[in-house]
Formats: sequence, C-alpha cells, structure tokens
Amino acid sequence: MRKKSTIFVAAVTLVMLLAGCGAAENRQAEAGKPGQELVYATVKDINDMNPHLYPGSMPAQGMVYESLVENTADGIQPLLAESWEISPDGTVYTFHLRQGVTFHDGEAFNAEAVKQNIDAVQHNSAKHTWIRLSSKIKGTKVTGEHTFKLILSEPYYPALLELSMTRPYVFLSPKDFQNGETKDGVKGYHGTGPYRLTEHLTDQSAVFEANAKYWNGTPFISKITVKVLPTGETTFLALQKGEVNFVFTDDRGTDSIDTEAMDRLAESGAYQVVRSEPMNTKMIVANSGKADSPVQDKAVREAVWHAIDRDTIASQIFSGKETPAGTLFSSNVNYADIGLKPRAYDLQKAERLLEEAGWTRSGEETRMKEGKPLTMTLFYDAASLSQKTEAELIQNTVKGIGMKLELLGEDSSSIASRRAAGDYDLLFNQTWGLAYDPQSTVSAFTSETAYYHAIKGISRAEQLKDEIEEVMVTTDEEKRKALYADILTTVHEEAIFIPLTNGNLTVVAPGNLQGIGFKQTQFELPFERMSFK
Repeated sequence: MRKKSTIFVAAVTLVMLLAGCGAAENRQAEAGKPGQELVYATVKDINDMNPHLYPGSMPAQGMVYESLVENTADGIQPLLAESWEISPDGTVYTFHLRQGVTFHDGEAFNAEAVKQNIDAVQHNSAKHTWIRLSSKIKGTKVTGEHTFKLILSEPYYPALLELSMTRPYVFLSPKDFQNGETKDGVKGYHGTGPYRLTEHLTDQSAVFEANAKYWNGTPFISKITVKVLPTGETTFLALQKGEVNFVFTDDRGTDSIDTEAMDRLAESGAYQVVRSEPMNTKMIVANSGKADSPVQDKAVREAVWHAIDRDTIASQIFSGKETPAGTLFSSNVNYADIGLKPRAYDLQKAERLLEEAGWTRSGEETRMKEGKPLTMTLFYDAASLSQKTEAELIQNTVKGIGMKLELLGEDSSSIASRRAAGDYDLLFNQTWGLAYDPQSTVSAFTSETAYYHAIKGISRAEQLKDEIEEVMVTTDEEKRKALYADILTTVHEEAIFIPLTNGNLTVVAPGNLQGIGFKQTQFELPFERMSFK
C-alpha cells in the first residue's frame, strides 16, 4: 500500500487514542500497588544501553527505547509515528509524529529529535552494514514540528520493517548525545519507552522503573530488576527461593534453565511456563570461505547436515518444545515456502558423500584427504546449556563417520567477532526471526559483520550478492518471489546454513502474572502489558 487514506488513518488514530486512554486509566490505577515488581534472571549484563550500538541487552533496550512504527501480527502499526505516507516512487516516507511525547529526562520528542537520532546512526554507518536500510537513506528532513521525511536513494520494500527493529533506528534524548553524536558513547539512556533505567551495577544487576509519563499510560509493573546469574542450577534455585521470579530465553537464544527444570517449576503451581509460536531457526553456520579448512568442501558441509539427528535434538534436548528444522526458514516465513527438499538424518549417505569427495580412512581413524585430516572446530555459546549438549551429540555422531569435531565454548560477543572476521569453521547461530525474515537474514549474507565469509567460498557468491541487492529494491512482487526462491535454493544446495530446530521464546513467570504475551520478535517482551492478579 503506497499511501494511507486520510479517513483510514483518522479512524485508526481515534481507535488507538480511545484504547490508549482506557489503558492509561487502568495502568495508572494499578501502578504502585504492592507486588507490582518483576525480578528476572539473565546470564549476561545489560551492558552499554546506547541504542545506536550493539553491545547492549535487547530485552533491556526494548523497555527503554521506541521506534517510529511497530511490527505486529497484523503488520506494521503506528508507534511514535501516528501515520505516514510513501511517495509513488517509493523513495520518500513522510511521518506524522505522535504529539505530547517526552523523553525520560523531560526533553520533547519531535521531528528535530527524530532527525538527530537517525543522522547519528547514519554517521556511524560502518557499524550498520547488516541492515540494508542504512545504505539506502539519502537524507532526512524536518518539515514541521511533528512532521519528518526520510528520503531513500531507491525503493526499498523492507524499510518500515527495519525501522521497527529494537535497534538502531530508535530514539534517545538529544541531551544524551556526545558532541551531537552517539557513535563514541552517550551521556545517559533516556528514551520514550515504558521503563527508564535507574540503577546499573555492572555484572550484578540493573533496575528499571515505570515511566509515570509514558504516552500510552503508566505500566502495571512498577519496577523490573535484572539480576545476572549463572545458568542452570543457580537460576533454578534462585527461582525456588524467590530471589528472582521471571526467566526467559534471552536475546541470543541462551537458556537460563533447562526444559525439565521449567516443567518442574510449572508443576509446583507457583510458576507458569509460556511459550511463543516458532519464531526462528536455530542453525550451524558453515564458513565456506575459510582457507585450508575442510568446511570449504561442499561434501563435508552436506555430510555434517546428514549427520545431525534433529528428531533426537528436538525430543530429548528440548523435550519436544522445539521442532526439527529441515530448511533455513520454516514455511510460514514470507517467500520461503518454495518446496526445498530437507536433507534427512542419514549416516550412510554422509559417509558416501565423504568417500566420493576423496575423504578416506582406514579403520576407525579420522578421514584424510591429500594429507589433511577431516578436523574442524564448532563454536558454541558457553552460556547456552542446549548448545553445549547439541554440540556434544553432534561431535559423538560425526566421530563414527570419520570426522573429528573439536568443541569450543565462548561468550556470544566473542562468537560474533569470529563470525565477522571469518575466524571459524562452524558455529551456532539463529535466523533473525519471524518479524525480520527473510530480508534481515538474507541481507546478512553479504554483510562483513555477519555471514559474508559463510558464502564467500561458493561459486555463485557474486551472483548471489547481486540477487540480494536486487530483491530488496524491486517493486515487482513476482520478480521478488523468483529472486528469493533462487537465493534460498542456492544457500540450501550449498549447505551453508545447516538447520537444527525451530526455536521459540519461553517465559517462566509467577503463576499469578497475567498479560504475558510476545511481540513479533524474539528479542524483547512487552513487559508494560503484564500485571499481577
């Protein structure tokens, strides 16, 4: 839809205002009541909360900052922008901003603040190459106190989707900027969101208090405390003792307690376990571009794919809470239902592929080819119980077909650095998720901070890059479908992204907490909608 009609926009705005007033009255009536507090466990510190950079916790940033629009199950909806129009050629977006909104420090939210924030992101564009919109923004313009224009160099169909993400196109008070910029650090963390950060003890805890002046009404939960705790038994015991009362799978898929422990808590009646619909695909990324590594060989990548028992992973490691994945994206992702044939768990076929490719062995020894052993390293997130268990299962299985897999657990930031530098054979990762895909994960194929090295070694790498560039700008829907089909077929045939399971977001919460829901993202939760009975 190129342009929202005036009548439609007015109707939507009126409904939202009326709903917002009712929500505000209810929240204000409930706010401050005893017990309106959540204490959640996390395995990682909230880190730097600068929303224009990437070290920070996305669930935490999602409480503090907001975007112009919101991605919902019903599509893109208004948030800080009440309405917008798109020019006929698809290059100019005119946003009409919500009035009466203030940042946590009292600074007014207006078109100047929007321009300053987006310009600050663009001034640090090298950090944002993974998000295609950053390379399409040609200019920003204030045309009124609450009217802002975003000018693109060419049409870009996922523009609104990428503006709705948790970061970087969200808004920080201009008073927090350092010399008019955010790339070298900020003075504070004042957003427009439902919660404000009031305390942070590095690697220990952080406190978020309800924003009493939130434009959509004061949240029911008046205080959210984040406690940094080790995974597993420590977090489980903290829940039993009441030291924390909320746990959820975090912004990179790390699980704080295993599924069996979750079920035990739920059976006690004191807690409830709530799971979202499948949101992403957990996978192993193979680095086809790594020199002198067996992973350059397509047959090796295919053999790894065939050697993974996804049914066992889903049923035993995840206790049936996740489902086996046969392709990079599940069929409910836009443009992904193209009939790709999954590679089944088949050790005989894996061995046959290796033999045909010249990887031979005698006895039980590791296979060799031209004097090089079939040895690779698989990196996993040391904070993830499931990744470690999966890695050990896969390691044991591939040993039987003559492949030696060395396992190395590191923190997620180290793994991200390896991915960007191409310093890996295999590593665990996951797709961006339902709201962002296929465009975000596919765009990351060519990003030097993401999967550039993963596809670098395949024969069609350059053609793939061209197709990815074209699919993002074409206005021809049929052509877009054809391009996505070719892109996804290529990476599937090359066995670059080896799917494991379709993951979801899981919450362990007090039994009397109501309003637990999920956004169209695995990276944040709508805490402002929750309340105690």
